[in-house]
Amino acid sequence: MPRYLTKSRFKIGLDCPAKVYYTGKSQYPDTSEDDAFLEALAEGGYQVGALAKCYYPDGIEVSERGYDIPLQKTNELLANKNATIFEAAFRFKNLFIRADVIEKKGNNINLFEVKSKSFAGSDHRDMLSKKGFIDSGWIDYVYDVAFQKYVITQAYPSWNVHAYLMLADKNSVATVDGLNQKFLLKTVEGERTIVEIVGDVSPDGLGKEVLIRVCVDELIDKIFKGTDSPNPPERGFVDNIHFLADMYERDEKIVVPIHKDCKICEFQAFHEQEQDGKLSGFTECWKQQLNWNDEMFELPRILDIWDFRKKQDLMDSGIYLMRDMDEDHIGDINPCSDGRLTRTERQWLQIRKAVDNDHTPYINIGGLKAEMKSFVYPLHFIDFETSMVAIPFFRGRRPYEQIAFQFSHHVVNADLSIEHKGQYLCDTKGIFPNFEFARKLKAELEHDNGSIFRYAAHENTVLNQIMVQLDDASLGEVPDKEELINFIKSITHGNYHAGTRDMIDLLKLVKWYYYHPRMGGSNSLKYVLPAVLMSSGYLQEKYSQPIYGKNSLIRSLNYDDGRVWLRKDAEGNIINPYELLPPLFEGIDDDQIEQFLMKSNIQEGGAAMTAYARMQFMQMSLVEKNAVSRALLKYCELDTLAMVMLWEYWNHTISYGI
Repeated sequence: MPRYLTKSRFKIGLDCPAKVYYTGKSQYPDTSEDDAFLEALAEGGYQVGALAKCYYPDGIEVSERGYDIPLQKTNELLANKNATIFEAAFRFKNLFIRADVIEKKGNNINLFEVKSKSFAGSDHRDMLSKKGFIDSGWIDYVYDVAFQKYVITQAYPSWNVHAYLMLADKNSVATVDGLNQKFLLKTVEGERTIVEIVGDVSPDGLGKEVLIRVCVDELIDKIFKGTDSPNPPERGFVDNIHFLADMYERDEKIVVPIHKDCKICEFQAFHEQEQDGKLSGFTECWKQQLNWNDEMFELPRILDIWDFRKKQDLMDSGIYLMRDMDEDHIGDINPCSDGRLTRTERQWLQIRKAVDNDHTPYINIGGLKAEMKSFVYPLHFIDFETSMVAIPFFRGRRPYEQIAFQFSHHVVNADLSIEHKGQYLCDTKGIFPNFEFARKLKAELEHDNGSIFRYAAHENTVLNQIMVQLDDASLGEVPDKEELINFIKSITHGNYHAGTRDMIDLLKLVKWYYYHPRMGGSNSLKYVLPAVLMSSGYLQEKYSQPIYGKNSLIRSLNYDDGRVWLRKDAEGNIINPYELLPPLFEGIDDDQIEQFLMKSNIQEGGAAMTAYARMQFMQMSLVEKNAVSRALLKYCELDTLAMVMLWEYWNHTISYGI
């Protein structure tokens, strides 16, 4: 097979040229292939791409895969004076692209790159920074279409090529109902995702266009001239294209100085994978440049320091390990007068514990005790699962409006009894759930003045977005809109309001008063929970007992009686409870599972978002839909139980000092 630099390989090369060597090679595992969040984004992109094609009803698709036949068919279509082509193929030397939409009118070519990204502006100037450079949020997208424009102009130098980004227009409003249900996702050949068009997709059936075409020719000119950035690279855009293409064609590795973004390199093999003979691109790069042996990779690296913004500066000066740092590298580590950990204090705490091999937790009992004095029983712990889709559900809705499809609610009463009190899940196709979501949440929380807890800002953000949607809705659509708005105001804060029951953010309390080395550089609840369980003998004793379930001491809405949340592996290490979630299709025949659309368990938010999207946009059997719904309910319930366990640990430590 010829080795061409394609769009996807070019984008990988922009991110890090060294990755071009690793991409597509089975011996180098790619963690992004298992990223549920990226998967959900990709599937949304498929739908937007299908919608874009519907705006060109005379378009002809080049559906063949590979190189030669698509090139031949594209050339045949381009021989016509006028043509609209989907997935047109172009090649110039060792560069190859498939263009989303090509519109040919004589010698004039309009190139449309379709992206599911939202755009709230009117033209390309809204993609520039105040200083006239391309905004960082748009660089990858504009470089992508610039690469395509370059290939086409080189392949057909007599043509006038104009390049556009086709984006989800946040200023547009859908004028038809059920627009997104016209584009159903379907898996073919075992894994490839396609879109199946359902129903009327004529101009009348689609209504007002919800995608916008933004001409980016002027931005591409800046890129070609090297004036798109305040710090242009030494190698110009075109030279870089051919450098990447030549190195890829020869299958030669590009040596790139290791840098702070190595932390998020997708070509990192886990220890188990390396034992199975897989290779780690990350490890190879670092070994090659630093002459490290395997033992060096066991030492704490500066890449893992939480929220540390000087990583690249230290790496440029030859410092890669925490053991080589001192306080001056962090900055001002003076404590706050109120006893809360500052960002730099917390960073230095992490460094010292890692370097000293200190596995004990840090907990500021006095600070937590002062905070907890203000808590009012019963305590309410809530967690939301949400999604943002590019194609609106209903008439009057905009692209990428927030969709709140699920919540879980645990309660701790004044006698310290715990109960999974309530939940909501909208798993019905084609329903805009937000107003009913707010209604159900209000019914859960309006009966008392107890403190309400969230983890991070997400729940506050979502409720404020729903409040705006309610404000735009008519009384005919939402008769109780004023009641719902007043309820949301009472438990949130925003630019112009601060609720009397404003939700308490447990994440802030973690950052201020608690740290465990098991958390590393993350404050995610998925990392905090196992750390808390390691810290607390009380929780270990309690949750190693079968006390959780529908009729157990701690009542659950989704788990059968006798659920045990504290388990240890063969080496005696506590297993993260998120790894103890039941298999997605527990109890279902293997032959049925083979036909299902969901392949992985729901253990984090990206997978939950993917599951919701697939229930909405795929032809899912009733058996699979019910199994996915049960899994979503169990996952979200664990999120609020994890918050309860965190509170229990703090409360018990304050009360008993252990």
